[in-house]
Amino acid sequence: MSPAVLAAAPTIPGLLAARARAEPDGVALTVHGAGSLTFAGWDERASAAAAGLAARGVRPGDRVGLVFGEREWDGYAVAYCAVQRAGAVAVPLPAGLPPARLDRLLAHASAARAVHGTDRVPEITTAAPIALPDLESGGGPDPGVPVRPQDPAQILYTSGTTGEPKGVVACHANLTHGTRGQVTDPRRRPLAHSRHFLHAFPIGTNAAQTMLVNMLDARPGALTLPRFTAARFARLIESYRAGTVFLVPSMAIELLNAGVAGRYDLSSVLLLGSTAAALAPPVALGLAAAFPRATIVNYYTSTEAAPAQTTMVFDPERPDSVGRPAAGGTLRILNDGRPVPPGTAGEVWMRSPAAPRGYLGDPDTRGEVFRDGWVRMGDLGRLDEDGYLYLLDRESDIIKSGAFKVSTLRIEAALLDHPAVAEVAVVGVPHPVMGAVPAAAAVARAPVTPAELRTFLAGRLAGHEVPARWTFLPSLPKNPAGKVLKRDLRALLHAQEGDDAADHP
Repeated sequence: MSPAVLAAAPTIPGLLAARARAEPDGVALTVHGAGSLTFAGWDERASAAAAGLAARGVRPGDRVGLVFGEREWDGYAVAYCAVQRAGAVAVPLPAGLPPARLDRLLAHASAARAVHGTDRVPEITTAAPIALPDLESGGGPDPGVPVRPQDPAQILYTSGTTGEPKGVVACHANLTHGTRGQVTDPRRRPLAHSRHFLHAFPIGTNAAQTMLVNMLDARPGALTLPRFTAARFARLIESYRAGTVFLVPSMAIELLNAGVAGRYDLSSVLLLGSTAAALAPPVALGLAAAFPRATIVNYYTSTEAAPAQTTMVFDPERPDSVGRPAAGGTLRILNDGRPVPPGTAGEVWMRSPAAPRGYLGDPDTRGEVFRDGWVRMGDLGRLDEDGYLYLLDRESDIIKSGAFKVSTLRIEAALLDHPAVAEVAVVGVPHPVMGAVPAAAAVARAPVTPAELRTFLAGRLAGHEVPARWTFLPSLPKNPAGKVLKRDLRALLHAQEGDDAADHP
């Protein structure tokens, strides 16, 4: 991003102030069962809370933790913008974290204060906690801190599915890239086909942050479901006639398994976006059938790379692809640091035209993740001749079995084609001869045995790809963002002895 473009980028407080002037009574957010928030109300409350922060010694550049439950999305949105209006840096954290982990992340971020809601008073010892209502009632003028596009706006922690969470710093220009800025004509705003866009993403995730920016920029108001269940989600679509829906693959699987298409009217949905992980082809096909009027779009990015992303409108001709770079981003596949031709597998790297993100404290000293504006995604993939990306697996999940490199994603997609398999995750477990072999953990919707599943896979996968170990679980372990915790599955499967550890669901 050139210096001139960077200087002209909007800020988060600037987006909120502009929207409040243009549509003061417009509903920015409705939290199902817990109230709503207009743009004017959001702006006024953020101003009051910013004054409260300044009165309590928060200065520009300070880090402020935000600890809110999912029923408090309105309070979270107020606190997020208040922190940035005070010139400080927001550190969103899930309220459900154990106290020790919450303290550890606040300490890592060097947070000066921790703002929380009223649903739950978190046990915090590292940063001085304060409730949002106390900030808003503190009085005093808005501090009027000049906020620049290049100033740090947030520190967001990664999900930690492959190791300790890392703090990722983003400036205002990164977060607002691609927004309409000062546009006041509703017809020119994104998602103009909708009156509401619906999601159930937990606070503290990259997907949730994207939704917050959508609240400031998109035409429709946000509708959030504090706790996802398939029936509640479908019921909200029907009752609000939601035109846009955002979810993660695990939510999509729950919707399909619950058979909501036959019980609720989902015809209002014209756009269904999935993020956080690749949609397996059977899941995408199921969504297309359940939402017949919707365009199904898969978004591929990461906390480190955003807003760089690929987008893919589901295409039966390319069911495995996650698409091509969007909004001026670029993509390349590297082996040993060198680009490889189409069809060759390698490391996936992405670059965005926006101001780049980086790790807090810059622990990436060797450029293993951030390098010259490029971000290593941690995935292996390949490009076809038309530039479409196909993911093979997470680098940390690929199974090295004898002379083969086995993709867990490929095995999972094949198993999801079986009518008795509701959910599945595949990991590698140690083997005395092969080094490692695939092992599958499945959630069954009907009785099925490992022998039946092996027979089903025989014509779909090579012999070395068919899982050698099986277990059936009532549910898969997941983090708050809905991603399967494969490290937990490895520990579980490693602890089991023998191929017949769990032959029946």
